Amino acid sequence: MPPAAVPFHGLSQLPSHSMERRVADAFDIIIIGSGPGGYVTAIRAAQLGFKTAIVEKSHLGGICLNWGCIPTKALLRSAEIYHYMRHAKDYGLSADNIAYDPKAVVARSRGVSKRLNEGVGFLMKKNKVSVIWGQATIEAPGKVMVAASKTEAPKGALGPGSYQAKHIILATGARPRVLPGLEPDKKLVWTYFEAMIPEAMPKSLLVVGSGAIGVEFASFYRTMGAEVTLVEVLPQILPVEDDEIAGLARKSFEKQGIKVMTATKVTKLDKKANSVVATLDDGKGKTQTIEVERVISAVGVAGNIENLGLEKLGVKTDRGCVVADGFGRTNVPGIYAIGDVAGPPMLAHKAEHEGVICVEAIKGLHPHAMDKTLIPGCTYCHPQIASVGLTEAKAKEGGRDIRVGRFPFMGNGKAIALGEDQGLVKVIFDKKTGQLLGAHMIGAEVTELIQGYVVAMNLETTEAELMHTIFPHPTLSEMMKEAVLDAYGQVLNM
Repeated sequence: MPPAAVPFHGLSQLPSHSMERRVADAFDIIIIGSGPGGYVTAIRAAQLGFKTAIVEKSHLGGICLNWGCIPTKALLRSAEIYHYMRHAKDYGLSADNIAYDPKAVVARSRGVSKRLNEGVGFLMKKNKVSVIWGQATIEAPGKVMVAASKTEAPKGALGPGSYQAKHIILATGARPRVLPGLEPDKKLVWTYFEAMIPEAMPKSLLVVGSGAIGVEFASFYRTMGAEVTLVEVLPQILPVEDDEIAGLARKSFEKQGIKVMTATKVTKLDKKANSVVATLDDGKGKTQTIEVERVISAVGVAGNIENLGLEKLGVKTDRGCVVADGFGRTNVPGIYAIGDVAGPPMLAHKAEHEGVICVEAIKGLHPHAMDKTLIPGCTYCHPQIASVGLTEAKAKEGGRDIRVGRFPFMGNGKAIALGEDQGLVKVIFDKKTGQLLGAHMIGAEVTELIQGYVVAMNLETTEAELMHTIFPHPTLSEMMKEAVLDAYGQVLNM
């Protein structure tokens, strides 16, 4: 049972000041940042009856909607269709003179973001959430000062000034992490911002970092024809994924022509007029150089904690993120943090759920605290990767006695019919209790399949219940049941 939150019954609890000022700029909740975490939190707060405002300085929808999750998926969709067009013969079809227009590919991606950006504005208006345009600083608990922004405010937004709210929620997100020697210059060395809007497709590319961002861009640019080298300082690409799944991903990437180098560090970048010479160190005393047209630095992200007044207020931070509990509460009463700024995993759906938990706790509804073991992760490269819960290695490290089940895509009729017979579904159970501890997938559409296991884990489903569930045929989802059956020696189609 989570600790009881103190119910907040409205503006009467705000510090005493003139009614005119209270009506003009006093709120129950102010949220700083309008990314998925921020705007979803604002909507839920409004639904709960709070007078709510959201502060934004550049674009509604934040990084995810404008420069992250959504536009990258639009780019990857273009790459996916281009891939299938080039392999039309495999499906008994004919497609000649296959080509693409880089500017049109980028324009489609930006159009998707624009449409959703406008949608967030509509949702704020629909839910009567005030939008305050500018750069926010918390001057004291309950007081937010907003300075003018360099970007144009949307119609109807409130301007700079002093605003008050009993509860202030930080949802300021994160930005690309910059390592010494890998500083982006927007021309030759890119972050994901520049990688999403290339004026022309580079013929060769070095991607530094093999997390979700790095792998997705490596996949996109390779599909569009670039020679891609993917470098990871750790021994395994996709470091947070199950090592078996990561190994299959590496084999697939290498088969596609991506050069993968693990346990390797980029020690130096020498820039030329239109290329970069990178020095790579394998950690064993051996170095080599490669020359590429462009470099993408995808070495992680850092929380946006600067210039918010946190140090003055004594808000605790750790490794570039705000420290918050399972309900978003910081060590300073009345100040909360959700999403990327509150630490990993830095995922939009985690931010949204954290925000809902936060405002429901403020309301006194006693929500369940955030359980990070139930947060799914999805990587939209080709092939797709999705996972939730413990990896096999983590389960063993925790002293668990486990059962592991696997089912390959090549044993599934729908996968074969789709021409997507390469992949694997893997599940991990506690041998004693039948608890589903983790699920890991690689292959076509696994980012859409993983939610089935997420629901199962959230409901504390056992292997018996999954084995007695009827999955439709023919579908890719049948593999989810077959993997469970395999863990218990009952697999049917392998």
